[in-house]
Amino acid sequence: MSGPGTPDDVVELRVHGISGASAGQVLDVQQIAQVAGDRSGGFYRPRPRHSDGRDVTGVTLEAYRWGDLPAGSVVRTLSLVFLLPFMLVNVAIWMRPVNRGSETVIRCLCRVLALTLTALYVLAVCGVALDLVAWKCLASSRCLAGRSWLSWLGGQPPGLRMAVLALIPVAAIGLIWRLSTRPGRAFNAFRAPEAGVSGHRLSAVGQWDAEPLVGRLRSVHVAAAFATLDVTLLAARASTGASAGTIALAVIGGTLLATCVVLLCTPPLIDRVATDRRLDRIPSTLRTIAIVLTIAVLAHVLTSGPSWDRGAALPGYDAILAWLFVTQTMLLAALGATLLWRRDRQPDGTPLFGLGALVIAATAISLAVAFSAELVFRVADFLDRDTPTGEGIATGPARAYIWAIFGFFRAVLITLIVAGLATLFSRRRRYRAAAAIVARDYPDPPAEAEPRLRQIRQAIARARFTEMLVPLAVVYGCLAGAATAGTTLGLLDLFPGDVLERNLGVPAGLVTFGIAFGSWVIAAIILGLIIGGVFAYRTVGFRRHVGVLWDLGTFWPRAAHPFAPPCYAERAVPELTRRITYLVKSGNAVLLTGHSHGSVLLAATVLQLPPQVSGRVALLTYGSPLRRLYARLFPAYIDDEVLHEVGRRVGWRWVNLWRDTDAIGGWIFSAHRAAVPTTTGGPAATVDRRLRDPPNVVAPPGDSVPAPIQGHWPCEADQQFTAAVRELVARLRGPTAPASAPWLPAGRS
Repeated sequence: MSGPGTPDDVVELRVHGISGASAGQVLDVQQIAQVAGDRSGGFYRPRPRHSDGRDVTGVTLEAYRWGDLPAGSVVRTLSLVFLLPFMLVNVAIWMRPVNRGSETVIRCLCRVLALTLTALYVLAVCGVALDLVAWKCLASSRCLAGRSWLSWLGGQPPGLRMAVLALIPVAAIGLIWRLSTRPGRAFNAFRAPEAGVSGHRLSAVGQWDAEPLVGRLRSVHVAAAFATLDVTLLAARASTGASAGTIALAVIGGTLLATCVVLLCTPPLIDRVATDRRLDRIPSTLRTIAIVLTIAVLAHVLTSGPSWDRGAALPGYDAILAWLFVTQTMLLAALGATLLWRRDRQPDGTPLFGLGALVIAATAISLAVAFSAELVFRVADFLDRDTPTGEGIATGPARAYIWAIFGFFRAVLITLIVAGLATLFSRRRRYRAAAAIVARDYPDPPAEAEPRLRQIRQAIARARFTEMLVPLAVVYGCLAGAATAGTTLGLLDLFPGDVLERNLGVPAGLVTFGIAFGSWVIAAIILGLIIGGVFAYRTVGFRRHVGVLWDLGTFWPRAAHPFAPPCYAERAVPELTRRITYLVKSGNAVLLTGHSHGSVLLAATVLQLPPQVSGRVALLTYGSPLRRLYARLFPAYIDDEVLHEVGRRVGWRWVNLWRDTDAIGGWIFSAHRAAVPTTTGGPAATVDRRLRDPPNVVAPPGDSVPAPIQGHWPCEADQQFTAAVRELVARLRGPTAPASAPWLPAGRS
């Protein structure tokens, strides 16, 4: 461990971004030693025998590596793939706009939408275990042929088959319950000090003990999951005439589901402080009742007589599934109406009316429906092998799943078409802006530099396409919501081919091909996510592209869905806070340097620091998405107020470096462009400094190629980065030290 330093010692604590770089790469040295933390998240310094730990600027280097916290193993990374819908719907609750009048309503709607995903998860497993296997395959001699692992149940009474195969959904519920409890224990030992913590909403990330809240949500979701299984079994049993016991159990199951919804819409019960555990028995008791009810339902089904309705599909299953989609459609419509009604009507208000929560929730539901439909379809195909057409169970999956695949394929196809058109029509505008930037940066280029200038214009134009992603996401979210609404046509026993052929004249065969193709598209997406997750864990370069999703989604605590992947910020932010506090109390000043998402972690950390600590801290961010992405996606948590508070807490010892070629990072307070008037005054106007990328368009003396275009890559080796470090170190060591900067003030171009 590092010891105390002299009053003039400065520790430069580097926090990497989404690239998940190693500590040696962050520090730009080969020999490193861990001084705090563990293998998942730790602090590293150059080995003493390698150097004295100081770089060319005379500060002690230290790196915090958190890349293994969100996805530190293959198993954890793959779990993020399969928990992706849960993660997205959990993010939705954090994307609400700045409007306290609608906050409670949006919270309730997002949490109930999250509950429907848990119900859909159970229904998908029931569709495989109960509908396809227990009800259809076990009743077909052709399906059982050659399957000794199933034939032992063939010919058994329906009640026995249903009770035995119902253990699969029970195990699926137990699995996801277990997964949601194990990861949280690794974060319990890390708690931030409460003194001096900011009152801004962003300070909630990493400050509070989320486990009690997650525990309440987990109990409610587990109760709803078991109640969904119970209702499915009882609906099938009641098809031939419900007995008094069936009706009583069904009433209890329905009451449990309604109670779960009521609890989620009761903020005083769910959103209590961590120390207030008085009402925690209510959700845990509800969970216990649901488990006992499931045992009673299984016993009731097992002992029921042979008088079951022998229809083609599991009785009641299609209707339950379709009504779930109806409920999701209504909740999405209510969420959209609330966001539009309470939108910020100021000219510079939230972009696109603050529909981020609706878009991400609709996307989560769309993916969950697509994953569920693909699971059922793939199992149906497997069970149908070598079975003559019309004699297998190929038509077995619920009609709502057919509409789901058709709607997903339609949403993806239309979004791709719109994206292509947006790329085409915005090309001239983006290239015109890029040409103006290049002309200002390189006013008198030599003739042989034209190919290089063309590459720079292309890089800037591509980076500017990021602004188009938000409206494209809105387009897909609206189409995904419409696709969810379209699944409700399954209640009318209609097929997409029949409807389109009758009303639009589209050949039914073409629609059937589109549905089959859409199913394979979903399978390809799932396979791509799995491969991406594995390669993101094994390949640093690949993680720069796919790791954005994991790092963004798992940064936010589980406030809507307890089965979402755990929040790494609950450890990273308090751990950074403790380390910085220790360094300052040991007599050091601390320069925090954060690249990409590391700058977001540092912003949340600065809000946690007590004033006596933050007074000895400076901040250097580069490639930061704070303004460009986070302020747009999470306006209630990252806005001008919190950014100014971060600046005030560090005494405006803050420099932000950004490039026009960066597709993720950007300026925070002002771009300081010559063609755009500066709207920010005071010390905030000195924070942003634009870096010309590349610094020259011709090869420097002694080199054969020009400098590379860096884009979003870190810039620790750049001269501008070193100069910014020296300036901030001088400001930390004394208020009268000169501020050396080799560029124009605030990077004006």
